[in-house]
Amino acid sequence: MKGNLLLLIGLQECDSQLVMLLSRKKNLPEQMDRLNQDFLAFKNGIEQNKIKYDEIKSRHNAKEKEIKKINESMAKAKERLLEVKNNKEYQAILKEIEVAESSCGDIETEIISLLEELDKLSVLVKKDEDTLNQQNKEHEEEKKKIETDINAIDSDFVNWEKQRDELRKKVPGDILAKYEKIKNRNNGIGVISVWKAVCNGCHMNIPPQLYNELQRSAELFSCPNCNRIIYFENREKSA
Repeated sequence: MKGNLLLLIGLQECDSQLVMLLSRKKNLPEQMDRLNQDFLAFKNGIEQNKIKYDEIKSRHNAKEKEIKKINESMAKAKERLLEVKNNKEYQAILKEIEVAESSCGDIETEIISLLEELDKLSVLVKKDEDTLNQQNKEHEEEKKKIETDINAIDSDFVNWEKQRDELRKKVPGDILAKYEKIKNRNNGIGVISVWKAVCNGCHMNIPPQLYNELQRSAELFSCPNCNRIIYFENREKSA
């Protein structure tokens, strides 16, 4: 009977491993999705300085074009001064040039302010890029780990399933049926260890007489509380 108990313990290990692998097979893709979502959120957050830099750079370019256009208009106005034939027209052109020069001054002041802001943002953008590159590297490493785990699950599952099938063939039919029935009623655990008179399945004390018999007998015993097949495990010795 001791041999059957060892077979059941091995069978329980196989079943537990298969359940764990199925759970991981479901959870790892979800973990990958969360990893990608977290990185995307981080990426979007850290790129705000770059977005602001690009917006200000666009405004700066627009102002430069505006200044160029005004300067071209002033150049034409100055050319017209040479062609005017009366004082009124001459004064009007001078006023036009004066207004244009004033506009240029205001725009140049704005351009200087934009350039100062661009200088500050460029430092932040460079710092953000370094941080993002480091974070991206860590993100890719985590992705590779998860992908490796996903690829390994199917192989591990086949190995444990093969080992389980081999053990099932060695367990007598009546004992196997009992194990399966108990396992299905107890969240996939049909065989569990007992240490210091406590069942590690339901965490309840078992009677002293049963605990003594469990340590010296080769028979199969069941926990009177959860009905799982129990066996004595000397954890001090294994430690």
